[in-house]
Amino acid sequence: MKIIYRISDTGYKKIKPSYINNENCIKNFFTVFQNEDILILADNICQNTYKMINKYATKNNIEEVSIGHGAGTFNLALDKAILLNDNEIVYFVENDYLHRINSPYLILDGFNIGADFVTLYDHPDKYLDPKYGGNKYCHGGAENTRVYLGQYCHWKLTNSTTMTFASKVNTLKKTEMILRKWTSGNHPYDFDMFLELQSLKYSLVSPIPGYSTHGETQWLCPFTDWSSVLVS
Repeated sequence: MKIIYRISDTGYKKIKPSYINNENCIKNFFTVFQNEDILILADNICQNTYKMINKYATKNNIEEVSIGHGAGTFNLALDKAILLNDNEIVYFVENDYLHRINSPYLILDGFNIGADFVTLYDHPDKYLDPKYGGNKYCHGGAENTRVYLGQYCHWKLTNSTTMTFASKVNTLKKTEMILRKWTSGNHPYDFDMFLELQSLKYSLVSPIPGYSTHGETQWLCPFTDWSSVLVS
């Protein structure tokens, strides 16, 4: 598995738990994915952030860039991904996520059940009616889906996720125009991107319960005390 981890000192203002920060997230990530091939794209970071990253990654695994927005760094990551072997799995990761132990096995499990795209994040908006701010296709607090039994957990088809997801290189090549279409500006339109992919019969699955969480307080993945995944 090839992992492309994107980190920046800037970002959108969000209300986050106190334990969500660049260092806690990257430390957790390198603990969980320590045996994987990880490239860090460091966008407009300060010297202190670079020193922090060096505690967990070697200089050969860090590429400093100056792009200034998440859509741009995703496209750079995509440039690198599509040069890899067609059967390689690529996991695109943003810098405000936490992961549970065994997450690498879960990603493989998602592809073993036949998915085109895999996310480890069971997004709470899939269980919230649109009138209360939930996913606009999840009326009644649920989405239309199918549930599969994997080796490690149940998986459900889901209509969208964030820009933290995995796919195989041959799928990325087939869908490249769509991926770039919705990330052509400064802001990635991930919801629209995955809806279009779904309309073309590409499948996206998420585990039940989730194995990762986005670090925004309102949208923490349910049923896990995410502060407990941090190691001292």
